[in-house]
Amino acid sequence: MGTMGLALPWKARISSAPRERGTRVEPSEHFGGGANPAAADARSEDAALATACQSGDLRAYERLYALHGAKMKNLARNVLGNTNDAEDAVQETFLKVQRSIASFRGQSSFVTWTYRILINTCYDARRSRLRKKEIGSDDAEETGRRELRAPGAHPALRMALERALASLTRHQRDVFLLYEVEGFRHAEIAGMLEITETASKNTLFQAKKNLRQMLEPPRSDRGAAEIR
Repeated sequence: MGTMGLALPWKARISSAPRERGTRVEPSEHFGGGANPAAADARSEDAALATACQSGDLRAYERLYALHGAKMKNLARNVLGNTNDAEDAVQETFLKVQRSIASFRGQSSFVTWTYRILINTCYDARRSRLRKKEIGSDDAEETGRRELRAPGAHPALRMALERALASLTRHQRDVFLLYEVEGFRHAEIAGMLEITETASKNTLFQAKKNLRQMLEPPRSDRGAAEIR
């Protein structure tokens, strides 16, 4: 990052602490509408960041990182399966944001646009693994490395959930992670994945249905357990 003039100490400033469930990306409140002071502040912050970054103010990039770096790394880690690749993806994302900031037209929020670049960067990294034929060995390792957090969950239940998630389609898994793990709203996910909000909702519904089928015990087993 030093070659671009951005003073971002990545590893020191990205926290690995679990995020609190229900926390949303700050600018997202504007999707809800209404005269919400917090939503107005979020929109103002988002617009100010976009304007400052477009003017070449490096402090704006640092502000963007301070606000969203930890969440970006957590998302990248859940998509890619390990911390090192996540850090690389976040750094690459900020480089891409700086290189392409002139193309930002405000059709979505600046933060949503940034996350879209991050997701595409993660997709590129996954395709690179496939090209290098490393995906076979990575899959076995990533099941144990994926940091999906279920506080208080039994280790066996958590492992079963991770295996079930790995069985979903990529699209279903990504929507599930963005909504249930990272806490984004469907309107935000639609902007990030370049799909409709309805498609995001339908994909999440199908993902949950598939997970339920994989994780729930057969009815006969449940009935036997109740008899005993």
